[in-house]
Amino acid sequence: MDNKQTTTLIKTLAMKIVLRLFILAIAMTSCKSDLEKNHKDYTLIEEGGIFVEVFDSTNVKLTRYTDNNTIYRKELEFIYSYEHITKDNSRYYFKEDPSIDNWKHSWKFVAADSIDKNTILEVKIKINPGLEPMTQFEPHYNQTVAQYDYLTKDKSSAFNSMSGIIENEKNVWMHPPRDKYFRILELNPFPYIQTPFEVGNTWTWNLDIGDFWADKRWLTWKGGIENKYIYKITDKKKINTAFGKLECYTIDATATSGLGETKLTSLFNTEYGFIKLLYTNIDGSKTILQLEKVIKSE
Repeated sequence: MDNKQTTTLIKTLAMKIVLRLFILAIAMTSCKSDLEKNHKDYTLIEEGGIFVEVFDSTNVKLTRYTDNNTIYRKELEFIYSYEHITKDNSRYYFKEDPSIDNWKHSWKFVAADSIDKNTILEVKIKINPGLEPMTQFEPHYNQTVAQYDYLTKDKSSAFNSMSGIIENEKNVWMHPPRDKYFRILELNPFPYIQTPFEVGNTWTWNLDIGDFWADKRWLTWKGGIENKYIYKITDKKKINTAFGKLECYTIDATATSGLGETKLTSLFNTEYGFIKLLYTNIDGSKTILQLEKVIKSE
């Protein structure tokens, strides 16, 4: 082999080595990227039947409970319509009643044919980015913070409150609206789905409920009671929604206590969350909440 051929061979080998190193570097970068993407700085622990995130002590970001959400992401707004259905199938809404001194009881039913400008027609759940104001009252608050606004006919908020949502790879759980009329939902199963997302999956949890939630319009009692919840995924099917035809899981749940039994049938979609909530209340009435819009807050 002459010098020219030797030189050509060396150059060819050198180019092959460079190419292989380049491919290896890309592969290593990709692996590193995947590792960084899949790395979690939290573990999941069970608290009373619900799995919550416990973060590494180095993560003190105020958005840590929201950053990993895929449904209830920061600054999204979930707009629900609702209606109250009596045992004789009459439809009602509600509005504030300033003549009643006690704020939590200061509301009254409005018949569907008597809606006025002060009638509450929708519930808006806005996902907050951080942990305020909840940490002012509970320094170790470990949920996604959400603001619940109660909207009148012109879309203005008559009043609002703050509560929480838990979303991670194990479960999605949320507080329902629980102000004024919606306090009736405290006695029902809360919206909740747990993996595996498969028909037949069942799970349970318990909650102590005080007489703060009593109301003569549905039931009164003294002292605390314990609700015991049983959930089961009973179906998976495509349904028509405000967002088109979506595949949803049906979760049937019951809550049992010394006061009696309540029920919740939820429709859950992995992109939009809880699409529909059909409650059977402690007095036999029904409350129906249906997701109408998901928008980015301004």
